[in-house]
Amino acid sequence: MREIEFNLNENPFINMLTSRYAMSARINVEKMWNWCHENDKSFFIISMGCLMNAVNSVPALKRRIIDDKAVEYDYLEGVCPIMDEGNDMYMEMRVKTPQEFKDMIEWHDYAKALSSDILSSKTKGFSLEMENRDQTNIANFSCIPWVDFDMITNCIVEGNAIQPLITWGRVNKNYEMSVSITVSHIFVNGRDLGYFYENAQKEFNSII
Repeated sequence: MREIEFNLNENPFINMLTSRYAMSARINVEKMWNWCHENDKSFFIISMGCLMNAVNSVPALKRRIIDDKAVEYDYLEGVCPIMDEGNDMYMEMRVKTPQEFKDMIEWHDYAKALSSDILSSKTKGFSLEMENRDQTNIANFSCIPWVDFDMITNCIVEGNAIQPLITWGRVNKNYEMSVSITVSHIFVNGRDLGYFYENAQKEFNSII
């Protein structure tokens, strides 16, 4: 990470009760949905990879406040809850960014193997207190595949928390999928969210 020039003292959102806000929008995922089913790949994992790439494409989403200074990480890794097939076991995993791999297929296989190892207790899952998650280079990703939602809210640990929270839902009959992102207005404005959704759509339009 690196320190950036950003006047925190003059930021209009720094002293508000909470600087957190959320946006939800639908993304067309028809191409990637069909590709995953034709090639026996996990749409859940590929979706996370696409959304991780979209987050990392927007500099404002990689910023944090550490030791009262504004910093920007080179990249954010992903933390995501995972469950076994019976929905009896709930764990979290931390995954590297797809950019560290040859292609999305290689990353998919890595993330799928990691998920399996965590759920089978071969590998420890991710564990970090919520109030400390702003101090590391992660974004939180979660899927609610049972609901085609229009909007969603998230728990707020601290009013000035910065970590992005990304949630995606069920794919509907039109191959549209809701994607919600919660961010801090200290760093992230509407144009930044526009870039996020534009880049997310490009990721889902790409054929691996």
